[in-house]
Order: sequence, then structure tokens, then C-alpha cells
Amino acid sequence: MVDAQPAGGAGGGDAAALVAARVLSARPRLGPVRLVCVDGPAGSGKSTFARALAEALRSQGTPAAVIGLDDLYEGWSGLSGSLWPRLGAQVLEPLRRGRPGRFQRYDWAAEGFAEWVDVPVPAVLVLEGCGSARRAADPDAVLRVWVEAPAGLRLSRGLERDGVGMREHWVEWMAEEAEHFAQERTRERADVRLDAYGKMST
Repeated sequence: MVDAQPAGGAGGGDAAALVAARVLSARPRLGPVRLVCVDGPAGSGKSTFARALAEALRSQGTPAAVIGLDDLYEGWSGLSGSLWPRLGAQVLEPLRRGRPGRFQRYDWAAEGFAEWVDVPVPAVLVLEGCGSARRAADPDAVLRVWVEAPAGLRLSRGLERDGVGMREHWVEWMAEEAEHFAQERTRERADVRLDAYGKMST
């Protein structure tokens, strides 16, 4: 467990720098790529931390890419199903061979897959989103980060972003992700845990 205690939020620079150092000390496990999985419930601050981590890595001269699973879920029911097989076939397996990947972005407004997004071969790939640190990622991941926040705060963040009309979808998603995390024991398996305020969570 990394003792990450940044000031100023779950994506605080101190935590990102600490995690970046640990990532860079690890040997790549996905071909030439170091894979970092940033997981946790929706609205907890995963995207913020993933961006901060990528910036911390780039500031040290390490090429880093971020993929958000929001672009890969097949809508509100996309946490399971074809998500991981598509990610593996389109991104992870090509990167394992040292070749660029590409995935088809899901358009939430149009409710269907849209354009293709190219993924060059980075030194570090930060995969963020609910379900990113499932057990299937263990052989390839050099680090698994768990970010959490109280349910009420997460729901308010989600509705602020998506609109109050999405409340039913959010409630259903929160129930589905809770079941997923319980089955995968994601929090227990994490190497680093951060709370809603960017402090180490036990």
C-alpha cells in the first residue's frame, strides 16, 4: 500500500507524483507498456487523478496516455458484457505486441459507437474507469489505484454533469458497480487507495 496523502483533492499533485515514481520503478508487463488501472465508483474522482498522474509522468519525460472507459462502455449497461473483450482485442493485445491500438468511441447522445480513436504505444497507459482494475487486468497491470467517495457526493457530481434526468440511470449504475466491486474485490486488491479528499484510505 502506498502512503499517498496529497493536499487539495483526490487528484492532488503529491499523490500523483508518488504514484508516478512507483509506476516508473516497475518493469512493463504489457509488452513495452506499463499499465496503470485507476478504478473506483462513478463520481469518485478517477478521471481527475488519472489526468494528474499522466501529467506527473509526462513532466518526468515519460510518454503517458489516458483511456477513460466512459468511451468504451456500451451505454448504461456496459460495465460487463463486451467491454473487456473489446478493450483487449482493440487496445491491450496490439500494445502487448508493441503496436498501436485503436478503439471505437461510444457516443452517449447517439446511443451507439462512433469514430475510431487511435492509441499510440505509450511508455505508460493509464486506464481509468469503473471496472478497469478487474482481475482480468492483474497479469498486465503494474499498479492498481482505487479512488472512493461517499455515495451522496458521487451522485451529486454525476447529476451535475449529466443532468437530473439521469438520476434513475445513475442509481441503477451505482447498484451494478457495487455488485461488480464486491465480486472482483477491487478495493481489497488495490495497491493504492485514495479517498474523496486525496488522502490515503485504509
